[in-house]
Amino acid sequence: MNYLDIINKCLSELNFRQVEDFSDLIKPEHQRIKNYINLVAQDVCSSMNWNFLLRQEELTLPAGTKTVANNIYGRILAVYIDGIKYNFCENFQLFLKYRDRGRVFSVFNDKFLFPEFEENKLINIIYYTRNLAVSAENQEKSYLEEADDKALIPEPFTEQILVYGTCLRLKGDPQHVKFSYWQDMYNAALANMRSKIAIDADYTPFVRLFRR
Repeated sequence: MNYLDIINKCLSELNFRQVEDFSDLIKPEHQRIKNYINLVAQDVCSSMNWNFLLRQEELTLPAGTKTVANNIYGRILAVYIDGIKYNFCENFQLFLKYRDRGRVFSVFNDKFLFPEFEENKLINIIYYTRNLAVSAENQEKSYLEEADDKALIPEPFTEQILVYGTCLRLKGDPQHVKFSYWQDMYNAALANMRSKIAIDADYTPFVRLFRR
């Protein structure tokens, strides 16, 4: 289901006229729906460490250097050098003082900080991407913006989570005739996704309700 499909599903649920072309989305309610779809996607993707957001990146630390550019767009899970895990030191000043005494790394501005090595080192980084979407050319994006973009939230959960979540955000009135239905469908889809694709087999799903 692409971005335009999701928008049209939202329009149908809200009793608005659907559009045939992305360029027809010119009304204020269209823009609000588009914004809320991305907000819901962001909220869901940042709510836990989903395995569908896991990515791997390899960087090279040249011999005799202690920094390498941080081009990771996401939250780092683990860093390995020579198959050995390096621990993150949040206090970069403390790291600079003791970096050559342990298997640690830190971050300062747009740089990774590492101990200095006598030879080139391949750094293996596992992280959770902050991207929310993917283009028709299979390029990841930070948000949905084109008609044929698709959310990273996997099928078959995309429609219920983004459509009903958007309707809840847009209306936000528990007295609305369809509010309880949207809420039930959204919560069921989110709980189902958590139970089926959580990494930890012992993870217990929970439900977060929208409140205003």
